[in-house]
Amino acid sequence: MTTLKKSLLAALKSFLRGRSFLQALLAFWVNPKTMKEQHVDGKRIYPSRTIDQFLKEAEELLLGPIDGDGLRRYSSELKRQFRERLHSHAECMLPSFNHLLPTGKEQGQYLALDVGGSTLRVALVELRGREATGRESEIVRMVSFKITPEIKKLEGMSFFDWMAARIYEVIHKDISPDQDTIPIGLAWSFPVEQVSLGGGLLLGMGKGFLATNGLLGQDLGEIIKFACRKQGLNVQLAAIVNDSSATLLSQAYVHASTRFGLILGTGTNIAVHLPVSAFSRSKYGTRPESWFDSASHVIVNTELGMFGKDILPLTRWDELLNAAHPRPEFQPLEHLLSGYYLGEICRLAIVEAVETTGLLGGQLPPSLEKPYSLDTEVLSRMEADTSPTLEKALEHFTTHHPSTVPPTVSDIIAIRTLATFISRRSAALLAASVFSLWDLRHETEAEHAKLTPTPSNDSAVALPEIEVAQAATPESTKVAFNGSVIEHYPRYLATCQQYIDNLVDGSEYPGSVDLVPALESSILGAAVALACATAE
Repeated sequence: MTTLKKSLLAALKSFLRGRSFLQALLAFWVNPKTMKEQHVDGKRIYPSRTIDQFLKEAEELLLGPIDGDGLRRYSSELKRQFRERLHSHAECMLPSFNHLLPTGKEQGQYLALDVGGSTLRVALVELRGREATGRESEIVRMVSFKITPEIKKLEGMSFFDWMAARIYEVIHKDISPDQDTIPIGLAWSFPVEQVSLGGGLLLGMGKGFLATNGLLGQDLGEIIKFACRKQGLNVQLAAIVNDSSATLLSQAYVHASTRFGLILGTGTNIAVHLPVSAFSRSKYGTRPESWFDSASHVIVNTELGMFGKDILPLTRWDELLNAAHPRPEFQPLEHLLSGYYLGEICRLAIVEAVETTGLLGGQLPPSLEKPYSLDTEVLSRMEADTSPTLEKALEHFTTHHPSTVPPTVSDIIAIRTLATFISRRSAALLAASVFSLWDLRHETEAEHAKLTPTPSNDSAVALPEIEVAQAATPESTKVAFNGSVIEHYPRYLATCQQYIDNLVDGSEYPGSVDLVPALESSILGAAVALACATAE
């Protein structure tokens, strides 16, 4: 106890000398003896631990658990969690109202909206059919409107009136006087409790929006319809999709074998197409029997980030992140996957390395004392520089995190190495997520086939050819993806695909799983959802 008191006192004294308490605590955690050795005759003395030793341990902590059979064992545990939550948990593995995949034969022009945290986009989308290779879908016209802080502050109907005015601005010249109701497909990037394919009860939007003030619990479709009527527009919200569902649908129109939609940017999520019979009836809430009569499969919002509790291979830096997080157990997997957190994990490791190895001359740049100050984009740019001099990587780091002690090339190499370990672990865990869901889909399809021996209709008009062929040929499954990390982080996509390939090669099920890009997926997915809904 006396030793602990002395160590904590030393940490406090260090804090008073200008070092953050986190820095002092990390130094004690890694090597309590170094607390007595930090200053001798006014000079800071570092422990004998080298940066190479630190990086070797970091590699063991971050990548060791996913080497060998480790990733496959984790995948099995994750699949178990997925399966459990097909029957429980009200916030993840959520079956949507959208049970229709496109046939690829849908054609025409469709009005699609995309409402995100900073932008409203109104687009006219033309679908030409899957046979128009390379030209299957096209945004004929799109206008983007910035959602400024002032617009975010519009309360209640005022925000939706602003939306309706922008919709009118874009389409009013295309409307004929005798035109009937205009159907709309909407990609809505905020929480909503769907009650039908085109209806959903408004929930809190967050992100600084005041639009739900006085409107919580009201139907989003009716609100938009009412606002547009003031502009002389007779619209009907026919389909609502979230970002991962839109990503799935946008590529399912092009590739018949698409069954997943993957988002990995600031946040992460996956949508998957599963049999209706895989879920307990209670997961569907209240919906009409006619929905169950027509649906054999359903697009599922997994809320992937919520999984992983008690099975994730956490390091001490992950534990530090969780300890400081306001909701540490809400999205455990998201903390290890998404762009919002990758930089913070690296920052925490850098803080420790500065204290225990003398990285960056033993002087942490002042900006890095603040949580979440190391942006994942900075790490991405540093990893992109593979030159011998690392001139660009050095510039990016020093521009964002200046210090009185300039970093050396060796410092930048060490930080890049840490970033590589962290991004590679993220890619591996994402691959395991995709593989586990692919495995689960095979299992639930087999269980569904026993319940319904005849082929079932899960497309808008007729069974896609792929499902007819599945019984005779190995399945090639497409995973549509979108998001800044998987699209732009150096080598992330290739690394993730390699991990997926390795997992699939060792599976009992035949086939392949291929990641395919889904550009402009929100707008195109909303249009495809609308085309499927109006074809019913």
